[in-house]
Amino acid sequence: MTDASAPNPLAATLIPSHIELSQPAPRLSTRTPRPGQIRREPIECGNLPFLIQRDGTWLYRGSPIPRKELVCLFASVLRREEDGTWWLQTPMERGQIEVEDAPFLAVELDWRGDGHQQTLSFRTNVDQVVTAGPDHPIRINRNVLTSDPVPYILIRNGAGAFGIEARISRPVYYELIALAVPEWVGGMRMFGVWSSGQFFSLGDMPNEDE
Repeated sequence: MTDASAPNPLAATLIPSHIELSQPAPRLSTRTPRPGQIRREPIECGNLPFLIQRDGTWLYRGSPIPRKELVCLFASVLRREEDGTWWLQTPMERGQIEVEDAPFLAVELDWRGDGHQQTLSFRTNVDQVVTAGPDHPIRINRNVLTSDPVPYILIRNGAGAFGIEARISRPVYYELIALAVPEWVGGMRMFGVWSSGQFFSLGDMPNEDE
């Protein structure tokens, strides 16, 4: 559990105590070694008082960060370790944070072409755009309580098997459903979408007699 009252070097670097969240974003400590210098590992600063909520809201010491510029700044140094833990990391320092679900939210969809030539591009809540394909696959999880589909798209890789994803918002998911077509996958008829020459299943085809 994060100790919000404890001083933290990296938190002070990211948001110094004298800077209000409504003021211009502070500069990160991103200095890199000069040529010939020995590169050292970032100093570990323990837990940081950051939480990314399921709806994509970033909290600092329990309060929402209101400025998108700051959120984008922190998102640019977000890392995921082999064990699935989340970190804010600059070349100089790093600290662990909490993430309720995926750190980003896919809020807009743009599609071009059709069939196997179709491309689906997603814009996240931090204005990063990725196109679904081999490097950015779409996957569907299931809510353990309701069995409702929960879709995600990979934004970038982590240090291990756990990637950094964006949860696809419900309105965008409905747009995907509208673009979905039936295909045979592994002997099963699936319902899904094409993007960058790859088919992404959104679920089984419903029975015709249902």
